[in-house]
Amino acid sequence: MNNLHVISEPAAVARRLIIMLATALAVLFTCPASAHEIPADVRVQAFVKPEGKTLQLLMRVPLTAMREVDVPKRGPGYLDLARADAALKNAANLWLADNIEIYEGETRLAYPRVLDARVSLPSDKSFAAFAEARAHFGDARLPEKMELFWNQGLLDVWFEYPIESDAGPFSINPRLERLGLSVSVALRFLPPGGAERAFEFHGDPGVVALDPRWHQAALRFVESGFLHILEGADHLLFLLCLVIPFRRFGALVMIVTSFTIAHSITLIASAYNLGPDALWFPPLIETLIAISIVYMAIENVIGTNVQRRWMITFAFGLVHGFAFSFALREQLQFAGNHLLTSLLSFNVGVELGQLLVLAILIPILGFILGRVVPERIGIIILSVLIGHTGWHWMTERAEKLAQFPLPALNAAMLAGAMRWLIALILVGAAMWMVNMLLQKRAAGKTKANG
Repeated sequence: MNNLHVISEPAAVARRLIIMLATALAVLFTCPASAHEIPADVRVQAFVKPEGKTLQLLMRVPLTAMREVDVPKRGPGYLDLARADAALKNAANLWLADNIEIYEGETRLAYPRVLDARVSLPSDKSFAAFAEARAHFGDARLPEKMELFWNQGLLDVWFEYPIESDAGPFSINPRLERLGLSVSVALRFLPPGGAERAFEFHGDPGVVALDPRWHQAALRFVESGFLHILEGADHLLFLLCLVIPFRRFGALVMIVTSFTIAHSITLIASAYNLGPDALWFPPLIETLIAISIVYMAIENVIGTNVQRRWMITFAFGLVHGFAFSFALREQLQFAGNHLLTSLLSFNVGVELGQLLVLAILIPILGFILGRVVPERIGIIILSVLIGHTGWHWMTERAEKLAQFPLPALNAAMLAGAMRWLIALILVGAAMWMVNMLLQKRAAGKTKANG
């Protein structure tokens, strides 16, 4: 009996452990995984409207993004609308009010009041306009017995912030990127007596001025242009190809200035919708940029001069300007009423980035081509390496471009082509005149020295 008791006790313990483990696994796998999963794509809609001494913020967010909130449920996961009000307001404060920062001038607004928080169906269209969205909060709520799964509903919230004046400059830092793996915010700002302004944020846009002053727009676009040139590998390789053979200040000023003027022309033209808007145009520009790198590399190998380099640089600068405009399109929503100021500021940022790159490149190139390898051999080696990279980009981008059908020849396309042809002829004539003046100036200096 004693031996049986000794043997049965460990067996009983093992059985209890197995039962506990099985129970834990059963609970784990029967719990709805979606309650803890981060949603892949979350789209938030919002209206911001200052009125008198208050600012209204209306928001619509998918309930599935409201993680870590104990939303009351019934049955197989239906939302218990009869007991949901407290949980909805808690979710609104935890996920929205705690994260969103709104400023009046330099002062952050106080914590908002939740005037209403309710659930809507995915088919509800009341957030198409501000008046409809606000009227929606006065409509009847969903029936308490409706069978709506909790993660299929939409959370609509009406926040109210105290402000000093509805005419003040307002800015917002959404900080909603934690709602999902990919978060987009469609926000519309309705200033008193002004036109509605629409914004589309992706991820974390930082502090955004909703009605920016000219200096706010300028600073934002200077920063954007500066970062863009530093992040663009193809632009940097093109710039490197430009300066490898010419490292003297006078030659660089002429070459970089021609590139700056050229890309400014097409950047501004594209921002004012004067460029093609067809789907094949961006991949065409990307392919031409790769071709510009290959061409510059070949020219460095076979030899070039300043006069030819600045004219070729101007031509390729027109192409690079379109590429800059593609990167700028999403940023133009932050320009407010200062489109031209923002475009010029973006160009200033690009030039500052180029100057920084040149300030780093020129001493390095001078050291390599002066002390490591002979200058001519070094120019050829560097240019071949850059041209090899540009060639791979060119073939990859050409394959993508070939997937687009040839554009149809119609009256609109022919009219646009004629406008750009006339513009290119005028630009070519101006370049020819400048080149003639430079040649005469150089001949005059040579004659005077002789």
